[in-house]
Amino acid sequence: MTNSCRILAVGLLQVAPLALASVGLLQVAPLALVRVPLRTPRPVIMSFAAPDVERFITRERAPATKEFLMQQTMVRVKDPIASLTFYCDVLGFTLIMHRSFPQWGFTVYFVAPVDPAAVPADEEGRWSFCMSTPGCIELTWNHGSEKEESGRIYNTGNSDNTGNSDPDGSVRGGFGHLGITVPDVYEACERFKSLGVTFHKTPNGGGMKGLAFVKDPDGYLIEILPQGPMITKQVDCAGATVDSGGYKDNSKKCK
Repeated sequence: MTNSCRILAVGLLQVAPLALASVGLLQVAPLALVRVPLRTPRPVIMSFAAPDVERFITRERAPATKEFLMQQTMVRVKDPIASLTFYCDVLGFTLIMHRSFPQWGFTVYFVAPVDPAAVPADEEGRWSFCMSTPGCIELTWNHGSEKEESGRIYNTGNSDNTGNSDPDGSVRGGFGHLGITVPDVYEACERFKSLGVTFHKTPNGGGMKGLAFVKDPDGYLIEILPQGPMITKQVDCAGATVDSGGYKDNSKKCK
């Protein structure tokens, strides 16, 4: 048998030895072939025990929090018209309130999935309506950002490299904060203080009086706003007076 025939015979033997023997091409008893299944690597499953969270479902809500309302999520946007077109024309939200703060260089737009007919015509009515509407999105436009040449400029927090190239190592964050509204900001903050909550801003701190920011265990900011008019009190939970402090601009750099 020539070398080419031997190679052919070996190849055929691996495929169908019984067929070779039946036609006389195989002169020796065929070897028994053992089928060895391919082994698929098993995924590594990390063992963990989920914490028991049932009490957070069944426990009675603290009386002091029964009127607290999850009112907003704030995100920064580059172009307010592009964002309002998306949220209102695409997702069906309605612009229910907007306010500009030229002294600090930004404007906020609140959108919510509500009937436009329900939105009051006057500014104060819109404020109260907004602060009592759950599930709003606050779109914050930092003036001038729409003129920047690059496409997206804010980091979304979801494995996103956008906004990470600043020389000082800070991140240009798109997410700003969650927001809840309460009957009395000052009383709520007294309670937060008694519970050991970390404050980013107390009601009389900074330039905007009558609202506060606290931090959750991971450092996310929660804004505390009134459900009614933006009132102030002379002294807050940290002992700061209403005429103390100044505005701190955190809109462009968020570490």
